[in-house]
Amino acid sequence: MDNRLNVTYITFGGHVEVQKYRYLYFVIMFTVYILIISCNLTIVCIIVIHKSLHEPMYIFIAALLINSVLFSTAIYPKLLIDFLSEKQIISYSACLLQWFTYYSLGSSDFFLLSAMAYDRYVSICNPLQYPTIMRKRTTCILLISAWTLPASQVSVAMFLSANKKICNFHLKGILCNSTVHKLHCVRSTILNIYGLFIFVSAALVPVLFILFTYTRILVVSYRCQGVRRKAAQTCLPHLLVLISFSCLGAYDVLLARLEVDFAKNVRLIMTLQVVIYHPLLNPIIYGLKMKGINEHLKRLFCKRV
Repeated sequence: MDNRLNVTYITFGGHVEVQKYRYLYFVIMFTVYILIISCNLTIVCIIVIHKSLHEPMYIFIAALLINSVLFSTAIYPKLLIDFLSEKQIISYSACLLQWFTYYSLGSSDFFLLSAMAYDRYVSICNPLQYPTIMRKRTTCILLISAWTLPASQVSVAMFLSANKKICNFHLKGILCNSTVHKLHCVRSTILNIYGLFIFVSAALVPVLFILFTYTRILVVSYRCQGVRRKAAQTCLPHLLVLISFSCLGAYDVLLARLEVDFAKNVRLIMTLQVVIYHPLLNPIIYGLKMKGINEHLKRLFCKRV
């Protein structure tokens, strides 16, 4: 399908304002993109290089940071091209591809955070069985599942959307997310039901599982004073990332399902969270809060200084 969609940058104050300050926006967003790539890949390289970090927890963190790089790469190049273009357009097929990347990687983040929560649960609540349970094979299965299951679920919705006729060629926002469904001539009941299924299985269930595991960890930490520090050091970063990402997911659901007309400032803040805050938040939190990663970062920068 070769339909072209017009893009309106309502989150940046409207098309006219984007044209007026487009070079400034380009420099800012290009700088942020380079910063996202550098921060995330620096920590990934540290985890890959140092054998002391070849543990399930750090492997899942590396996968989460790789997701941030892939997610940003699916958004920023097109965004930067639009800032330098007189007219912002995108083909419907390219929009669906960006939509697929957005949701498959987003769902993958929830699965990876669930794997981290399970890893911390076994480590703190069943430390003697940890080497037996969290073997290399188990880690690989969890890692592969976290990428393939969301991709397979979202691909079905993408193919269903690809066959839908579109009547609205005006896309609000700076990326193709759940608002793509508003372009269809007729809203599909099947797509709505299947979208709800994806939300429950790829977001709600993982969040409930994470909350359950951390509740168990909290109970064990309260009873055993010796594990409190370990629980705080390793679980707090995961919880901070989960809270941030859950807010992002809740906003996306409200945007598509409840037809809520958010104020311009709210759209700006939430869109910046998608494009900037979340991809930068992960490396900052794990770089500062995870002791193993933080020590290697200090050594790296101290040598260069």
